[in-house]
Parts: sequence; structure tokens; C-alpha cells
Amino acid sequence: MSDTTNSETPFKLSVSDAELELLQKKLELVRFPDELDSAGWDYGVPLADVKRLTEHWKTKFDWRKAEAEINMLPMFTRDIEVEEFGTLNVHYVHQKSDVKGAIPLLFVHGWPGDFLEVRKILPLLTAGGTDHPSFHVVAPSLPGFGFSEAPRKPGFKGAQYAELLNKLMLSLGYDEYVYQGGDWGHILGTHVVKLHGHKHVKAWHTNMPVGTIPTITQFPLVFIRSLFTLPFDRASKDRIAVSRRFGVSGRGYSTQQSTRPQTLGYSLADSPVGLLAWIYEKLVGWTDKYPWTEDEVLEWISIYWFSRSGPAASLRIYYEMSNGGAQSIGTHAGWTSVPLGVSYFPAELAQFPKYWSHTIGKLVFESEHDAGGHFAAFEVPDKLAGDLRKMYGKGGPAHSVVPGKSGYDV
Repeated sequence: MSDTTNSETPFKLSVSDAELELLQKKLELVRFPDELDSAGWDYGVPLADVKRLTEHWKTKFDWRKAEAEINMLPMFTRDIEVEEFGTLNVHYVHQKSDVKGAIPLLFVHGWPGDFLEVRKILPLLTAGGTDHPSFHVVAPSLPGFGFSEAPRKPGFKGAQYAELLNKLMLSLGYDEYVYQGGDWGHILGTHVVKLHGHKHVKAWHTNMPVGTIPTITQFPLVFIRSLFTLPFDRASKDRIAVSRRFGVSGRGYSTQQSTRPQTLGYSLADSPVGLLAWIYEKLVGWTDKYPWTEDEVLEWISIYWFSRSGPAASLRIYYEMSNGGAQSIGTHAGWTSVPLGVSYFPAELAQFPKYWSHTIGKLVFESEHDAGGHFAAFEVPDKLAGDLRKMYGKGGPAHSVVPGKSGYDV
């Protein structure tokens, strides 16, 4: 395969002065909307919050400092050929461990996340030790996100993402590896595992375990358990209630992005303040009371603003993966026998009875936490890293699942 021999190119982020000047002009020309008295968060992001962040962006946020810190990550680009879609230039973080037997791990973000979700957890996963396994970590920007090239024609769906992600790992010499993802990282993970499991993907872990509603024909044991115990299972009913609340009041963004992403894209590509409000709403609402600083928020938004293809490109994954809104974006590729680990965080958006995780795959590891939300690697990196260490460490259910790569010095 041509992509497996293509050499990687070191990547350094360098936003031009012209782009920074344009951003500054747009921030100075912002026109804010009005707001109802005492509206709070009921109607969306409060005006005071957006004004405060806009002012900080305009007068205090130091992009060059943030850029220099981002460039401390080992970043690269590489051309990956995807059948019927040609070659896409893919950006990724690739941090190798000093441990000889380190486990290759593919870490995949979602929306409105990006490759920087791996930054806090990276030193934890690559650290060596006798009491925990170590990993070689690959964290790509998905096509159309961050600094990866976007597909140039419609129809880039689960199979194409799986092909690209698997080929990226093969091109780095990782013929056998493990996988971790949340949000789109979870959904795309079901496709990667379905198409490349066992041969290449030896085990995987998700921090957004979205299964399917069990049926008597497909998952009879899970169905029977639900039938007889769910009416009396308060914890499971509470988890379902979380998903229902989100379905009623939190999914407007998804409907728009799944049906008319281009229309929304004009606003996000032209207005930095519009982009800020659109994403900041999720950063606050989807985390477990995480104490965001202004600089953290604005660095996050800036990755989208300065992204290679612009912020509109990242929306199209919703359209493609839902067939234009005709099906749920959470539809996964189907059950597989590849060993699966899951972590449950209290502020996750999509919650279902924990035993429904058996509908995703061969469940070998579960862990429940008392803190953390949708962006677990960013919010509580120690907890997520701890779960991966337990799953793949000595005595864990997926220890030595990658032949010759136990996670420890050989």
C-alpha cells in the first residue's frame, strides 16, 4: 500500500500575522445580540460570558504563547490514501514511550474536540514503570478537524474513517494496536474494530459507551434482564433519564449539523464570536463543572478558527454519519468479539443501563467514576489513564493482548 511507505513530515503550527490581524479586526467589529432579563443559560450562552471571553480574546489572550506550547508536542503529517477519495494529508501527535514493550494506542477525539484532548493524558500514558503499562500514543486530527485535510467530495463515512485511521497506524509500523475514543472517537471506533478488529485492533476502550436497545433476537440475555429488572433498577432508570433530557433540550446542534451543516458553516467560518458561543456552550454544558479558564477556552476555539479547512469542515461528519439526518449519529457498526473496556463518567451526555454495554462488544473491563464528563481525557486525565493501565496492565483482562507488547520493559 502506498501510504504505508510514505514518510512523515514534522509539523509546526505557524499561524500567519495576516490571519491574526484579520481575527483582531473581526473581534473589534463584533455585533452582540440582545438578551432577555434573567435568562441565565435557559436560552443558550449568557451574553455576559460571551462579552467577557470576547474581550479577553481581543486584549489578553496570547496566541503566540499558546502556539509555542502546542508546538512542544511531537506533531507530524502524512499522506494517507483512502479508496475512492484519493490522498488526504493527515495531522497527528505521535509520542513514543521509552519502554521497549510499550503498547501502540490510537487515541481518537470527537466534536467539538481536537487532538489537544490528548495533551494532559499523554505523559501519563507514555510514562514507564514496573507497576503500570506504558503506551506509544498516536492522536490524529480527524479529516476536516484541526490541521488534517478535509475530504473533497461527499460520502466520507464510517468505513472511510476506519480505513484512514487503520492505515495511519500501519504506516507508523503498528500492525497490531489498541484503540481509545469518546464522542466520535467511540462511534468511529466501532467501525475501526468491526473492519480491522483481531487482525490489527486487539482491544479497545471507550469513555462514551453508547450501546443499542437490546432485542430478544439480537441480545436475548440483556433483553430479558432489562424486561425483568429495569422497572426496579433506580440507577439504570436515572441513567436513561439523563439521555432523555439531553435528547429533548441538548440535541439541537446535532440536528442542524446532521441536516444543513453548510448553512451553519457560513456563520462559524465568518464570525469568531459566533464560533466561540457555539462551542463554549458545549464546553460548559458537557463537562462536570470543569473550572475553565479564559485561556483554555480560547485556545480550544482557536484550533477551530485557525484549522486547515476552517470550522465548517468539522460539521460534515454529522451529515455523513447520519445519512443527512435519516438515522441516529450514535448508530454503531455492530457487536464484535474484540475485547472491550468502558469507563462511566457521571456527567457524560449519553447514559444507558451499564449492562447494555454488552451490546457494543465483548465486555472485559468496566470502571465507574465519581467525577468527569464528556471530555474525560481533558477533565480527569488521571482517571482515564488509570483505567487504561488497569485494563492493559499485569493482571488486567487485556494484558499482553498485543503480541510482544506487554506495556513493560522486556
